Amino acid sequence: MAGTSPTEPATEPATEAFLAHRSLLFTVAYEMLGSAADAEDVVQETWLRWAGVDLGAVQNHRAYLVRIATRQALTRLRTLGRRKESYVGPWLPEPLLTTPDVAEDIELADNVSTAMMLVLETLTPAERAVFVLREVFGLEYDEIADAVDKSAAAVRQIAHRARAHVAARRPRGPVSPAQARDALDAFQRATRTGDLQGLLDILAPDVVFLGDGGGIKQAVLKPVSGAVAVSRLLAAGLRHLSQPVVSTRPAQVNGGPALILSFDGELDTVVTVRIDDGLVTGLYAVRNPEKLTHMTRETALRRCAAGSAAEATQLSRPAPGR
Repeated sequence: MAGTSPTEPATEPATEAFLAHRSLLFTVAYEMLGSAADAEDVVQETWLRWAGVDLGAVQNHRAYLVRIATRQALTRLRTLGRRKESYVGPWLPEPLLTTPDVAEDIELADNVSTAMMLVLETLTPAERAVFVLREVFGLEYDEIADAVDKSAAAVRQIAHRARAHVAARRPRGPVSPAQARDALDAFQRATRTGDLQGLLDILAPDVVFLGDGGGIKQAVLKPVSGAVAVSRLLAAGLRHLSQPVVSTRPAQVNGGPALILSFDGELDTVVTVRIDDGLVTGLYAVRNPEKLTHMTRETALRRCAAGSAAEATQLSRPAPGR
């Protein structure tokens, strides 16, 4: 395998197997980390270890690759935890411009949404790994046990605890693409026209706004809660949105509705929107430029292997209009 890259045409069984699962591995790592850059590093590290494996001794390629990726992600998750302790202001997951099929898979879209990723942040590393592998990707308990170096019995207990924890905090329920579009259209009209009453009509009473500038760009340093407080914050921002150099456009980010704000043609802010019962209950604005590098290309997220190695090589494609 020396000299072979996982991005080159698949000419060997190990390469073909890896390419068929690559998008799945990225999704596993991203769900565990909330960082696309770190998830890509995990995928690369997984490839380096997979390239030296004797395939004749591997019965289940998917389980084996996921085990490698999970162990690498757990190591990075602990490192990320230390980085977040010194992060300036709220830490939000890195937004991904996702392919249309992600939104169509309502369960996957719900699990990679910004709101759900923030819930996963409240789990311990082991709980997060077990929850993601069991609830999102449907691995058996013995497969998860191999990945996290615990007994199957211990994994069952962790899974039960993680499910209860997430159930008490997760979004109220999946939102259909049509519901998401309608709510986003109403929100966009209100922000574009400066209609404050329209904003209040679309904001839930308990709406929360979080901003992530990472100490690089200006952003709110604490969560803003309540429809009145959030509408006032947005009203202040609307004065800037009225400038001709500012443009907004809707997009599918992390499988859900979002607005992309650009200044002088340069990407400035990505606002993902959480919607429950037709009202906006969460607004998550990422301005940190280090987290916006994956917004120029669509990213494919999958819960299963690709149909072919050729399909798996299409991990990303230019965003529409770019």
